Amino acid sequence: MKAILIAAAVALLISILFTPYLIRFFSRQGFGQEIREEGPQGHQSKRGTPTMGGVAILVAMWAGYLVAHFINAMSTPRSESPTASGLLVLLLATGLGTVGFFDDFLKIRKKRNLGLNKTGKMLGMLGAAMVFAILALQFADEHNFNPASVHLSFVRDITIISFGTVGFVVFCYLAVAAWSNAVNFTDGLDGLAGGSSALVFAIYVVISFWQFRYNCGAEQPTVGCYDVRDPLDLAVVAAAAMGACIGFLWWNAAPAKIFMGDTGSLALGGLVAGLSITTRTELLMVVVGGLFVVEMLSVTRQIAVFRMSRRRLFRMAPFHHHFELAGWAETTVMIRLWLLAGICAMFGLGLFYSEWLTATGS
Repeated sequence: MKAILIAAAVALLISILFTPYLIRFFSRQGFGQEIREEGPQGHQSKRGTPTMGGVAILVAMWAGYLVAHFINAMSTPRSESPTASGLLVLLLATGLGTVGFFDDFLKIRKKRNLGLNKTGKMLGMLGAAMVFAILALQFADEHNFNPASVHLSFVRDITIISFGTVGFVVFCYLAVAAWSNAVNFTDGLDGLAGGSSALVFAIYVVISFWQFRYNCGAEQPTVGCYDVRDPLDLAVVAAAAMGACIGFLWWNAAPAKIFMGDTGSLALGGLVAGLSITTRTELLMVVVGGLFVVEMLSVTRQIAVFRMSRRRLFRMAPFHHHFELAGWAETTVMIRLWLLAGICAMFGLGLFYSEWLTATGS
């Protein structure tokens, strides 16, 4: 429990203190955000705001995770060291953040709101997802638990649905691409993606810690235990990510002094995908991260309806822009969607707990 608190506190502190340095550095370098011309006109005033702030989130996240383990090792020599599950999830987020960094850099260099082409971004995501998927099926512990499973999962593995090794790699890519794009679509208002992500990671601190308390690898496993390899370390990762997002939100909330850019949104999407796979909660994450799902669906529905009828379902997609064009203030839209994100996250936690009650016969 101590490591979880340390990870969150250190990541929060690093994110709050490091982000202003990035703001000044990126401002001097001219690393400003380009704004879509067809978007809400109020956003045009944001042109030139420093971007690539996701660097601060990644640095803070790694710092929180490593410092927590270092302090824990100093105070408790037999404490758990960094695990395969925790490191793989962090490396997946970092790999996708690197893809996002190149995307952001090209946008700045070309002075337009388009960076990597679809093929380049897809290949970057594919590479990160494949490395994660292949390694996640390795590193079995003494209980023969791997960081990931070839079975689809809701709160536990659904054993009748197995992908096989090749199928799992494909599934992993689809999950990584879907969640990365979903968080990327959500990152259109000041503080929206950062605040929503913090809520999701807070729920996963609770879920992972609960899985640790009732783990099948314990000395005396109980009924309803969880076959998760490193639940406590995943709780540390989630806590570090939560702290990093909250600290970044201090500078990213309206009016934003810096944007996370694709560097941050793709990294957070990768973290969401990685946590869902390693905690065996892939379908539950659809509920917990419900706001991200709705944002992505608004884009896909907009495209589908327009291609079929040449009419737009929303004034603009993702749908948070629809409300802005309808006359809502940006902060009003942001707060309402934060509430929606919170409702989805809590409902997902309720489903997780109700499943445990059912499994234990309580």
